[in-house]
Amino acid sequence: MFDVLIVGGGVSGISCALILGSASRKPFVTEKKIGIVTHQKTSSLQEALFNNAYGIAPGKMGTDLLIESTDQLAELYPHVVQIDHEKVLQIKGTAPNFTVVTNKNIYHTKLMVVAIGYSNTFAIEGLMAYVATHPKAIPHKQRIWLKNNDHKVDEGIYVAGTLAGWRSQLAIAAGSGAAVATDILTLWNDGIDSQSHDSLKK
Repeated sequence: MFDVLIVGGGVSGISCALILGSASRKPFVTEKKIGIVTHQKTSSLQEALFNNAYGIAPGKMGTDLLIESTDQLAELYPHVVQIDHEKVLQIKGTAPNFTVVTNKNIYHTKLMVVAIGYSNTFAIEGLMAYVATHPKAIPHKQRIWLKNNDHKVDEGIYVAGTLAGWRSQLAIAAGSGAAVATDILTLWNDGIDSQSHDSLKK
C-alpha cells in the first residue's frame, strides 16, 4: 500500500516526487511510502528544447531532461519507488483505498497524483468523468483537463501540470507538481502548512 502514487514521469510528476522525497526526515513523512509510475513515452519533453526555463542551461534537450530527472530522483531519494515501463489503465475505489491497474501490475494507494499530459488520448478508466475541454489551450488542438479545485479533483485525487488546466510551460508544470506535493505534506502534517527546503545552514 502506497501512501501516495504519482502517475507520470514528466515535469510535474517528477517535481512532485522530488519535493515529497526530500521531506523524508520530517516526522510525519518518515514512514510514508511514495511511488511514481515514470511512464514517459508520450511526454511533451520528447520533442522539447529549452532556452528560456529558469535554472536550466540553454540548449537542454527534453529527452535528456527526462533521463536526468529520474536519475536525480533515484540518486537523492532512493526511497521513492520508481515504477518504469508500465502504463496506468484504470483507477478504482475511493480514498484512502485506491486500486491502480497498469498493463502489467496492480497497486494500492491512499492518495493519487495524476501528472500526465493533456492530450485528448487520455483514457484512464475511472477518471473519465472528470475530463473536460482544457480552459487555456487553443481549441483546435483538443486538449483536455481534469476538472479540479486548486489541483484537487476529488477526495484523495490530485492532478498536476497541463492536465490540471495550466499552460504548457516547463516552469508552470514544475510549480504545479511542487504545489501538489506541499498540499500533500500539509495533509500529512494534520493541516499545518508544510514545505520542504534544503539550506546551506542545515
